Amino acid sequence: METIVIDGADITTREALHSRLALCLGLPDYYGRNLDALYDCLTERQTDTRLEVRHISALEAALGGYAGALLDTLRDAAGENPRLEVEFFRE
Repeated sequence: METIVIDGADITTREALHSRLALCLGLPDYYGRNLDALYDCLTERQTDTRLEVRHISALEAALGGYAGALLDTLRDAAGENPRLEVEFFRE
């Protein structure tokens, strides 16, 4: 299983978030850089993946309500795709 860590302490904008996700997850060029597109890519993912999102408090401070929407999207995608595990760390 591949483990990917997204560190919220390093992300200050939505654009930075989606760039990091695209890079770390190897998302396709057509990735729309929004939460709907992220959900679609994650639910179609065929590789066993564990996604760890760290420093959620920093992510929330930087992105406000968008951080909560991101976490909901990740939870929903993991619920839909048995090959995806998501874990959150407030740290």
